[in-house]
Amino acid sequence: MILGNWRTSAVFCWLILSVAIALAPASAAASEFHFDRDTVGFANSTVFEYREGHPSLRQREKGEPKRYTRRCFVLCRTTMQFQKFARFDPHAAPLDDNALAVRIRNVTHRAAWGKPLPAAQRFVFPGYANLRAMSEARREVVRANIGLGWPTYFRLGNARMLFQHDSNYHKETHANLNAALARGELFVGFLTTYPRLSINHAVLVYKRKPGSQHSGIDRYLVYDPNHPESPRELTWSSRDRAFAYQKDWDFIGGFVRVYQIYGKPLQ
Repeated sequence: MILGNWRTSAVFCWLILSVAIALAPASAAASEFHFDRDTVGFANSTVFEYREGHPSLRQREKGEPKRYTRRCFVLCRTTMQFQKFARFDPHAAPLDDNALAVRIRNVTHRAAWGKPLPAAQRFVFPGYANLRAMSEARREVVRANIGLGWPTYFRLGNARMLFQHDSNYHKETHANLNAALARGELFVGFLTTYPRLSINHAVLVYKRKPGSQHSGIDRYLVYDPNHPESPRELTWSSRDRAFAYQKDWDFIGGFVRVYQIYGKPLQ
């Protein structure tokens, strides 16, 4: 009886250890990225007005300043680039606007899919604790130096939405998403419902919610440039082999196609 208990305990301990090892990379990766620290503190504005997720033309009021629009791809890419190539020194004096602009472009001109730089080789941003703090305090300088929005409409990778629709492709994307998070990487996804036009948007996936994979629904936390105030949620259904995105004022919610971007050249 004692021997049987010992064997049962040994098997139980082995199972616990195996699960811990399998989950460790994803947990470690998630702990390195913090929404309130590592995302941009201002919002991308939508071109259209939305009511319950349905778009309508927006009339610009006389004298209204130019709005910061069409930058969801840009803000996701910038967040990834700062995570890989920059570090912050809150104890040093901040740079002036010209010097800060040059330093920002040093980061955003690097290929987003490149390997992270060692700490000693990263571009240093003095005067701020993190990207969130700097982008809130120096919003206009950041906006002016991270890139234009309109070129993202002409990315070669966008063409995938015209012909890569089947569930097998998106099952592969789901596997690639999990693999990227397990390696400690961020995953930028292009969300679309083409040929419908209910969403045409980029988000950055940074963490899988613990335990969600056992329910048949994987739940992921994302940085959505339209909603810098809090994380959004992307889900994957194993049964339906499909992604879905959280409902909000700018999206009716539900099914979306997801295409990885900035994971490699021409993607």
